[in-house]
Amino acid sequence: MTELDLAMTRTGSGEPIVLLHGIGHRRQAWDPVLESLSTGYEVVAVDLPGFGESPPLPPELAYDMPTTIENFTRVFADLGLDRPHVVGNSLGGAIALELGARDLVRSVTALSPGGFWKSYDRRRALTLLGSLRMSAMVPEATLRRIARMPRLRAQAMRPIFAHPERLGEDEFLADALSMARAPGYKPTARSASAYDCHAVPVVPTTIAWGTRDRVLPPRQAEIARKRLPASRHISLPGCGHVPMIDDPELITQVIRLGVARESAAA
Repeated sequence: MTELDLAMTRTGSGEPIVLLHGIGHRRQAWDPVLESLSTGYEVVAVDLPGFGESPPLPPELAYDMPTTIENFTRVFADLGLDRPHVVGNSLGGAIALELGARDLVRSVTALSPGGFWKSYDRRRALTLLGSLRMSAMVPEATLRRIARMPRLRAQAMRPIFAHPERLGEDEFLADALSMARAPGYKPTARSASAYDCHAVPVVPTTIAWGTRDRVLPPRQAEIARKRLPASRHISLPGCGHVPMIDDPELITQVIRLGVARESAAA
């Protein structure tokens, strides 16, 4: 089997929680909640293949969902994680739900997961993300100038965050460069263009949606409710598509409640 080399941050101790980011992002998206979660849990935030600091997949592997699930089955084994709790945002949320449907994890918490869209919303989301990526593919010197100007920096990230003003200069630059340079972006986007989430987790599942999500509007939460009536569905007031920076205390609480559902069910 091909060995995967994933960049990750591993901290804390206790029951394991794996954190999965969305398309074009990186594991540092979880930094606002990492310290609080690591009090009581072992937390593993990973860069998906071809994103952040993780190298792309070898040529023989596809960026589709079946391959992704097989990859994480091996990653969990390699890391010594016995059915960890898994938390995902956007693409990471869809991956988390698919893992839960195969009973490979203890619980699932999905924040604005992908795949609960109608065709026009899917096209809109991928077009918006593609436009953001194109905007980031300017010379690095230009990105650095934007990063130094709080108003421009916030404007550039407004589609992603409800409170982009909270993103610092260094974080903005690293996020923009990561999106622009991610070799996994195009093949992942191609796979997403044909993906719908019909996974039905067999483990305790929480789905949470930001009320100010511009990428995957909260109307998609209603589709998720209909497909997954046994899951807990939560609204995230005032949060955008990547809610961890918008309300880290609320997101930490949602994740802890999601993990606690598994403990209560056991």
